[in-house]
Amino acid sequence: MSTARTGTALAVGSMLSVQVGLAASVDVFDRVGPLGAAWLRLAWAGVILLVVVRPRLRDFDRRTLLACTVLGVVTASMTILFMEAVARIPLGTASACEFLGPLGVAAARSGDRRLLAWPALAAVGVVLLTEPWHGRVNLTGVLLALGAACCWAAYILLTQHVGDEVTGIGGLAVSLPVAGLVGTAVAGPATLPHLDGQVLLIGLGLAVLLPVVPFSLEMLALRRLTTAAFGTLMSLEPAIALVVGLVLLGQVPGPWPVLGIAFVVAAGVGAQRTGARRRAAIGEVPAGSRAERGGRPRSARLAPPREPWTSGTR
Repeated sequence: MSTARTGTALAVGSMLSVQVGLAASVDVFDRVGPLGAAWLRLAWAGVILLVVVRPRLRDFDRRTLLACTVLGVVTASMTILFMEAVARIPLGTASACEFLGPLGVAAARSGDRRLLAWPALAAVGVVLLTEPWHGRVNLTGVLLALGAACCWAAYILLTQHVGDEVTGIGGLAVSLPVAGLVGTAVAGPATLPHLDGQVLLIGLGLAVLLPVVPFSLEMLALRRLTTAAFGTLMSLEPAIALVVGLVLLGQVPGPWPVLGIAFVVAAGVGAQRTGARRRAAIGEVPAGSRAERGGRPRSARLAPPREPWTSGTR
């Protein structure tokens, strides 16, 4: 399988996990609210990765550790802002606003102007999918959704940077605990009185679906795809949301969302075919990094060298 196809499969798997996790969160939303559910997922995800990965801070130089910390703050902010937006405006409107983040990255990072056709096509598809013209628009809700969009754009760029600097998902094992701490500071005090053993266990299961699995897959995908291609592929998420909603929640889409699916699928296919990164990311030791100075785990230092990647488009 080519580099681009592997990255695309990882990105699609991430989006599928996100939507299944959101569909499974409906009961928790009713008990602790969307913000409380988001905090539970972030907090449990941080605990899971700390226990499973057990990152060692001495394996990170200061710049990489700072990047992981900022990524954690951005991750928490993205989640919290979006949940607050959904509490004020329709989900379709909030989604349409939030997807301006990855689409903006796709447009800004496209080196070839011809490649701008894919994010433009995806943008049209997202609007058709989410139908933001329905309902009244709350200005505060729109601003919160646009804040989430900015955070999502920063999340994509930071995730690729951290993924290139740190082997495996070690960077995620630092950023998600930070996100959990930020979520605890913002939503913990209001949510704690409503918690019981059942809600905590459900939150643990949801944390695996969202964010542990999808964020890990996204980090691996961004080692294989350009940020422009990844940003365009993220526009497939509303289409996946419609399919998950149809299968799991019985929500039947109208004609405009179905047309939107066709647009974003076409954009996703185009991004996949032209989106492979042209230089190695996995197995490559970034110049000046701690890993280059011997800071990698012993197993990584003993691994055989890998050939640099070439573009998977030809």
